[in-house]
Amino acid sequence: MLRPRIAPHQLVHQGQPLDDNELGVMCWNTQKLTMSTEFQVCLKALLKQFPTALLLLQEAKLSVQQGLPLDGWSYAVSPNIQTQSHLFGVLTAGQCAFDDITTVLSQGRELTFATHKSQIITLHPLSGGDTLLVANIHAINFVRHGQFHQEIAILRQVLLQHKGPLIVAGDFNVWSRSRRLYLAQFCRAMGLKRAVMEDSQFIKMYRKQPLDFIFYRELKLHSALAINTPTVSDHNPIYAQFTR
Repeated sequence: MLRPRIAPHQLVHQGQPLDDNELGVMCWNTQKLTMSTEFQVCLKALLKQFPTALLLLQEAKLSVQQGLPLDGWSYAVSPNIQTQSHLFGVLTAGQCAFDDITTVLSQGRELTFATHKSQIITLHPLSGGDTLLVANIHAINFVRHGQFHQEIAILRQVLLQHKGPLIVAGDFNVWSRSRRLYLAQFCRAMGLKRAVMEDSQFIKMYRKQPLDFIFYRELKLHSALAINTPTVSDHNPIYAQFTR
């Protein structure tokens, strides 16, 4: 395994804003199964059933040479692992313009595998004229709580510079009281609300605590649910619909 040297992207919708009257967001830790036929079939069915403007994946796997088979989508990747033939990391996809892309690699490494974790921060124009900032996160795990706090604090400094709507989503690995409290403090400081999921029993849990979240600011939440897909990944996708 190598420290990632490339951060691929496929941008085919530049100049096209997001429709802020119908803003569906799907967030999913895919357990590195994104190139499998089973995942591709499941994702296609989910996107048909749940109108999705932004697709936020964690633990995405894609080919170094060919990327990810997401036909008709723009996407950008922030990898945390690179092998000779594959990349792994967080991926944000949308049928819209990406005005800016910032990839973030954690300063620390996870103790078990000595790997970094990654985040990706993207800016997207909205049809109403504002700019939406989207932060897609796979938070560092298997480290002391102080290091987890430090990584979230780095994200906080980035978000403080954005004046306007936010979506912050991903796998936050908040399985301890210290992590949960720090995440709650972070959300209060950023003015973020939590999208509370229907069927919350389907959200990935550890130590009886949910790991996956969608947070938002300056958007109106219409619905949110966790979708049961038990044969595809050890996490289920979570989904929320917003308007401006």
